[in-house]
Amino acid sequence: MIEAQSWKGLKSIIMLTSTREIGEKISAENRFYISSLKMDVKKAAEAVRGHWGIENSLHWTLDVAFSDDKSRVRKDNAPENFGIVKKIAINALKLEKSVKGLSLVGKRLKAAMENQFLEKLVCQLK
Repeated sequence: MIEAQSWKGLKSIIMLTSTREIGEKISAENRFYISSLKMDVKKAAEAVRGHWGIENSLHWTLDVAFSDDKSRVRKDNAPENFGIVKKIAINALKLEKSVKGLSLVGKRLKAAMENQFLEKLVCQLK
């Protein structure tokens, strides 16, 4: 068991039980969160929803921009390594504002076809 004292500034420990129903099958899962903020139940629920909103948004972006759900990368550390590279690429694509009207997919395609644009994306991450 981990002691609360081992986290400097710990103010809240949150346990959330989520249930899921698929047809006749019902499953439940407990998730735990820690925070340096003192929160009531309402604030804690908002924080957890906000966290998962960001996670779901990132997953959607990865799937749209990189067809992540179709990825066949599964061996050893490759899934984690590719995931990190994809997130860096998404950040670079989002930072690039010089190309108006292009989606992340469009910017990715442009980077694949134009070395100068690709270099610009990479250099802005320095």
